[in-house]
Amino acid sequence: MPRKNPHITGRAIDPPAITGLETAADLIDQAFLAYNGARLREGARLLTERMLADDSTVALSITGALTPAGLGMSAIIPLMRAGFVDWIVSTGANLYHDAHFGIGLSMHQGTFQVDDIALREQEVVRIYDIFFDYSVLLDTDAFFREIIAAPEFQRTMSTAEFHHLCGKYIRAREDQLGLKHRSLLAAAYEYGVPIYTSSPGDSSIGMNIAAKALEGGKLLLDVNADVNETAGLVWDAKSRGGKSAVWILGGGSPKNFLLQTEPQIQEVLGIAEKGHDYFLAITDARPDSGGLSGATPAEAVSWGKIDPEQLPGTVICYADSTIGLPLLTAYALARHAPRALKRLYDRRDDVMARLKQAYFSRGRAAEAQTRK
Repeated sequence: MPRKNPHITGRAIDPPAITGLETAADLIDQAFLAYNGARLREGARLLTERMLADDSTVALSITGALTPAGLGMSAIIPLMRAGFVDWIVSTGANLYHDAHFGIGLSMHQGTFQVDDIALREQEVVRIYDIFFDYSVLLDTDAFFREIIAAPEFQRTMSTAEFHHLCGKYIRAREDQLGLKHRSLLAAAYEYGVPIYTSSPGDSSIGMNIAAKALEGGKLLLDVNADVNETAGLVWDAKSRGGKSAVWILGGGSPKNFLLQTEPQIQEVLGIAEKGHDYFLAITDARPDSGGLSGATPAEAVSWGKIDPEQLPGTVICYADSTIGLPLLTAYALARHAPRALKRLYDRRDDVMARLKQAYFSRGRAAEAQTRK
């Protein structure tokens, strides 16, 4: 008998012929066998077999212009509705462009092969191959300026609370216009999913808040609350014996803000912890050029972001999020039953109380008291 090689233990590559009748989930299981196709299949199985366990809290980071492409409606809202995403960190731009749909404005398929000077003259704005009228920006700005002038916005709040209030107003506008489940912010309001923005001034929403401040507006977005609340969500999940799962789309500030929750717990607050349990990333960034430095699963272990014992529960797929997200969404909805909504937004006060108690009883604050 030929000697059995311990390295050759994987499934033989012998897929069935594609017929055109396969579901997206079937195609991933049967034909995505190598290279980044295989990484996507591994990510799909990690998501459905481990990350979506009942005791796992799933956080999603969103970078890149995904909502203008309709992926809020087609993918992220269905994931929230199914209980597959429990909290979110997003760029402000994604939330601003998401609002267009919720207030009855439209974006359209276009082309990247176009004269941008001609578009500017005709008041057409382009996001690669997405076109929309310049008035969409002006009308959305006017909507945000109107709502943030309301009395309930005249105070300091976390970005989660701010987005929750915005979602309430956008849902009311959807109802008024007869539109349903078009806005990510409105859906998050309905499902109790907190949404944070790591750079709140870096978007048209932040720009309009700043403009209202010139008029005497009192709205301030509290980044300290954001840092502590997000760390609290992770600590609450882990301290109750559950798991923390991170799902990263793209890179940028939301990626790091999501991952830094564990260093905030361990390094800064001094509370003993090991790191996130599951890590799934879809990105076209590279670690050697700096775009993904510190955020591959192995590197993240050195920062305390990922539990080293859980490295088998990590997958990074180098692909375009506009391809990977719809496929993973279709796979998850086909292969996993909906979960009960965690409604973490409603539990923020309790989450913060538990984090503060740990900080003062076993963290760096307790050490400082002991030294006194």
